[in-house]
Amino acid sequence: MPEDGTTVMVLSSKGGVCTGIVVAQAAVLTAAHCAAAGAEHRVHYREGGQPVLAEVAGRAVHPGYDAGAVAGRRRSIDLALLRLERPLPGRFRPATLAIDAPNAGASALLAGYGETAGGGPRSTGTLRALPLTVVEPYGPSRILLWLRAAAGASACRGDSGGPVSVDGSVAAVSAWSGGTCGSLVQGVRVGPQRGWIDGTLSGWGLSAVWR
Repeated sequence: MPEDGTTVMVLSSKGGVCTGIVVAQAAVLTAAHCAAAGAEHRVHYREGGQPVLAEVAGRAVHPGYDAGAVAGRRRSIDLALLRLERPLPGRFRPATLAIDAPNAGASALLAGYGETAGGGPRSTGTLRALPLTVVEPYGPSRILLWLRAAAGASACRGDSGGPVSVDGSVAAVSAWSGGTCGSLVQGVRVGPQRGWIDGTLSGWGLSAVWR
C-alpha cells in the first residue's frame, strides 16, 4: 500500500525499526519499546523520492510502561510520544484516534513497515496493511485490544507502533505479535489513555484529533 500520510517509520540508533502514527504535525505516537532510553531516534519518511531522517526534539514514555512486562506477565501500557524538531510536510495529516473500543468480531486493519514473513530484516521499510479480527481471549480489556490475522498471515517485527484502525479511526497501537512474526496481535487501546496523550501534546503546544 502507498504511504497514506498518517504513518512514518521510527528508527533507532541501535538498528531497530518500528512504525509511528502521526497525531499532530510535529508529533508521532508509537510503542514505548520503540522509543526506549539509551538510543537516539529519528522519524523516517520520503520527500520527493528521497529519504528524510527527522530529528526528535522530545520524548514522553507512558508512566505505566514496564519494559519487563512480557517476561514477568505484568501489566504495561506500551505507548510513547515523540516530538519532532520541525513539523512534517503538509502532505502528512493527523490520524483520527478512537475514543471507544470495537467489539469482538469487528474487522480491523494494521498498517506497518515491518518485515514480511520469511523476508528477514531486508524486507522492512515498505508500508503494508494486514486485515485483522478483534478477539477477546481473556474478555474485554480496558488496556489491550487483541486481534487475530487470517490463517497464513501475520504481523512482524517492525510493525510495532503501527495503527490498528477500525472504521477509519485508530483504536490501538500495535505492541506485540509474538516472536519475529505472529498471527495474534496485541495493541494498546488509545481511548483509555486519552488523558495522557492529550496532556503530553498540550504541554508541547499540540493537540490530537479524536472521534
